[in-house]
Amino acid sequence: MIRILFFVLLVLCLALGLAWLADRPGELSLIWQGQLIEMSLMRAASILISLIAAVLIVVWLLRTIWLSPHTVTRYFRARKRDRGYQALSTGLIAAGAGDANLARKMAARTRGLINSDQEPLIHLLEAQTALIEGKYDDARRKFEAMADDPETRELGLRGLYLEAKRLGANEAARQYAERASEKAPHLAWATLATLDHRSQARQWDEAIRLLDQSRAARVLERKEADRKKAVLLTARAMERLDADPKSARDDAQAALKLDDSLVPAALVAAKALFREDNLRKGASILEKMWKSDPHPDIARLYVRARGGDSALDRLKRAKRLESLRSNNAVALATVAEAALDARELALARTKAEAAARLEPTESIFLLLADIEEADTGDQGRIRHWMAQALKSPRDPAWTADGVTSPVWLPVSPVSGRLDAFEWKAPPSQIAAATQDGHPNPDEAIRSLPPVSAAPRAAEEPARAEVAETAPPAEHGQAEHEKAISIPDRKEPPASPARKKDAEEAPDPFFGRPPDDPGVREPAPAEQNTANFRLF
Repeated sequence: MIRILFFVLLVLCLALGLAWLADRPGELSLIWQGQLIEMSLMRAASILISLIAAVLIVVWLLRTIWLSPHTVTRYFRARKRDRGYQALSTGLIAAGAGDANLARKMAARTRGLINSDQEPLIHLLEAQTALIEGKYDDARRKFEAMADDPETRELGLRGLYLEAKRLGANEAARQYAERASEKAPHLAWATLATLDHRSQARQWDEAIRLLDQSRAARVLERKEADRKKAVLLTARAMERLDADPKSARDDAQAALKLDDSLVPAALVAAKALFREDNLRKGASILEKMWKSDPHPDIARLYVRARGGDSALDRLKRAKRLESLRSNNAVALATVAEAALDARELALARTKAEAAARLEPTESIFLLLADIEEADTGDQGRIRHWMAQALKSPRDPAWTADGVTSPVWLPVSPVSGRLDAFEWKAPPSQIAAATQDGHPNPDEAIRSLPPVSAAPRAAEEPARAEVAETAPPAEHGQAEHEKAISIPDRKEPPASPARKKDAEEAPDPFFGRPPDDPGVREPAPAEQNTANFRLF
């Protein structure tokens, strides 16, 4: 574009000059070898310009003839190079598509058209061709040759790292990744791989140093880098908690500044402060995290912050958490557990049922079963809640790569990936048999059977009487009923008068299915019979 503009300007200037000469006519006289030559100024200028153009044309012709052999050679060389690059492009596409035959053919053609010293991509094509053909040793040798070349070092190390990971040679993969991160700190894959390896080896200081270098080189985004550094600081704080609570507290608080949603960092900071007898500050950290994320681990640590507290003191703390985040299933379940420990069973039942209505999970119904055992001891009602727990979704847990852990871990034990654990519900193998795929807590509470009228202490004599009077044909069935029944709690021996009342009373409920909506009362004609049916 600039050349065209320059040419137009040159022609315009020449035209303006000729026009200027035409407007100012004159005569030019020249005496050469005794001859007088006279002409107009315009004619003389035209002859001069034509002479200059003719000289330039002659020079161009002579230069073209002189350089013609080199021009012809360069033309054929360029044509050969273009054919080589076309074959290289076709070979790379074939290797990416998995066409080993075409890739191998194009690699051989490229080698004949282009020198491999001039084009390093030929090594890549041959390595990829060897990989899709299953010749891993040849591919590894190609990658090693590329790793020794400064121009293709990063590409060769990348190939060697992937091959080492495929073979399960983690130590070799670590060395390749560290070598790549040293030579090229801007490579994200090398930095992340080295970071994961150092985290697996629990080298937290070196991992944090490497992460700071990658942040300075802007390899990772700021948000991702802050999250990973917070995880590393939390991991180091967990290791220092027992030996050096002060350092653990500083690391955990630094992690919270980088990511204020990291629950394990808040837990470690609070534990360190509790060990320093700074209950107020530790509780404030937990309360702040609780307002944004009501986590069960936070509630458990907050309620039991001081070991010497009574059950009523723990109940007060649980109510404090409920006031900070009301209408929450975790808060209600925390109050219910604390009330159960404090033997306030009515409050425990009310809060547990409210939590079940909000989030009907397995632990909520198991808690209701515990409350039922402490309150009534009725085995039918306990089995009802346990049956609901079996049909309920599993509670959230720290999960990474399909593995659950009771505590948070900085590194996945399966893949070794940093910050892999998430608080979520693990996959459940049992689907709830309800219309929308979830248990109905209101229906479960309404279908709760009434408390059995027979005293619990009379259950054992009644069962013995049934076993003695059962006919021989049903003896195996009675043994089977005893085998599948849930063992009762041990009770003190009953008095003779109590045994007599138990013998006169109707048979107690035993072995009822857990999802039976009520207790089956025996008919008057059946009260004196010796037959007893489970279902």
